[in-house]
Amino acid sequence: MAGLNVSIAFFFLVVGVCQLLRQLSKRLLSPGAYGCLARELAGSLQLCTSCLELRMLLEIGLWGGGFGPDVVLTLLFLLFVVHGASFDGAAANPTISLQEFLLLESNLAATAAKLLAQVVGMGMGWAVTKLYWSWELTHFHLIQNLIASECSSSIHTSLHHAAFVEGTCSFFFHLVLLKLRQSRLMYRVPALAATVTFLTYTAVPFTGAFFNPALAAATTFHCSGSSFWDYIQVYWLGPLAGEICPGGTGGQGLAWGATGKAEMLGVTQTIPGKGLNLCLASSKCPFLFPFPVTRVIPLLSTFFNAISLWGIGKNSS
Repeated sequence: MAGLNVSIAFFFLVVGVCQLLRQLSKRLLSPGAYGCLARELAGSLQLCTSCLELRMLLEIGLWGGGFGPDVVLTLLFLLFVVHGASFDGAAANPTISLQEFLLLESNLAATAAKLLAQVVGMGMGWAVTKLYWSWELTHFHLIQNLIASECSSSIHTSLHHAAFVEGTCSFFFHLVLLKLRQSRLMYRVPALAATVTFLTYTAVPFTGAFFNPALAAATTFHCSGSSFWDYIQVYWLGPLAGEICPGGTGGQGLAWGATGKAEMLGVTQTIPGKGLNLCLASSKCPFLFPFPVTRVIPLLSTFFNAISLWGIGKNSS
């Protein structure tokens, strides 16, 4: 259990460093720069390092440490409780930031800054974790370094089934997130942590259960066994499709079939019932136009098929 104790100490250290980074950034930066850049970078760094270490424990712990998935899932739940309490409103997930954009809660510039910070934070988390593993503080890390060059794809099912699994996980996660948006933090945090834990337990055997495009890119895109376009379909397009759907069922959110109002910089605009926020400006929304939900599925299906055919043609050539 010494190796597990070292991993737990690493979790505490990462959370502490990221919390210090958040506090310093809040004092030194403007609220806008902190909310769009520093907060997202710290949250993504914290999430990526934690998930990489947990994934290592899940893969090696059963035969290298004598503990099963129950220990890892318990740690996952506790870590997401800590993340939810310490993130200070950071998304650390591109699909959440895009959801905020579609909900008229963020303009295009702020959303782009958040996505950039998330990508940089995930990359930093990957680099920090690889450096930490290179020290080989436990036999887990020694084994991880030995098998690192032979890592295999987390996709263990057919491509379309894998995309469906990631999309379904993203759908339920965002549905719960929408339902709990107005709940108190003490209720929202454990509910989201329990949701992530359950979805991870269900989907890990098929795709690794990322439902976070930036986290998946930092964690598994470099592994052999699947092509780059396979990863794009499963870990980017799948979660994005799942993120769009809850808006049509949540009673709020994207609010297809209801009348929504957008308040951006003091300007209130009425959006038709079947409208989707395609606002491309920070002070006005001149690009709000009807986008029926019935068009989403055929467009996504066509996109999936086009990428599949292109990838097959590329591989055959």
